[in-house]
Amino acid sequence: MTDDKFTTGKFITFEGGEGVGKSTQVKKLVELLINKGINNVRTREPGGSAGAEEIRALLVKGGVDKWHPMTEALLHNASRAEHLSSTVFPALKAGKWVICDRYADSTLAYQGYGQGIAVDTLLALHNVSTGDFWPDLTIILNGNELSRAVEREEEISDQNTKEDRYERMGADFHAKLQNSFLDIAQKNPNRCAVVSAAGTIDEVAQRVWQLVAGKFDLK
Repeated sequence: MTDDKFTTGKFITFEGGEGVGKSTQVKKLVELLINKGINNVRTREPGGSAGAEEIRALLVKGGVDKWHPMTEALLHNASRAEHLSSTVFPALKAGKWVICDRYADSTLAYQGYGQGIAVDTLLALHNVSTGDFWPDLTIILNGNELSRAVEREEEISDQNTKEDRYERMGADFHAKLQNSFLDIAQKNPNRCAVVSAAGTIDEVAQRVWQLVAGKFDLK
């Protein structure tokens, strides 16, 4: 949960496998919050600030085996520390809501469940990197992301310029991700909520809005 000093700002993250529609739903929620008069910031991980975006380029481009899993975990946490200090914390202190496409649960899923780093090790690293800072709400989109990721894998032409390194990690890896996010949600019921990604964009957005409105008592 967010620190007590962030009395009005809220930190909401979206999680899920590749191709499940997180970025689209982040955009829809941002628009709905604006319509309700709630000032907010849209951001993403890895990335979200100048320094963090430089680290992002190292992680999301190139060959799938370019980094040792622990190196990847360290890079993600380095990016996260930059992102929090430069973007998230200032926005929350100003009373803004922060809507983020991915956060620490992705590191647990990808580098932990997917690549074999012990979850306890990743949680300890998160504690050191962020002061054990977690969202007020994590929305996990659950759907047929695997097939969409594989479809995009078939369209790859240039590993050095496209941000599709994780999408190219294969069907077995993506299958692990589907289950890992659900397991994370089950273990963190006070923070995480699973939302079906089935149906149209607007149908999913309505489910997300009902969840957010209920959680934070929005009219």
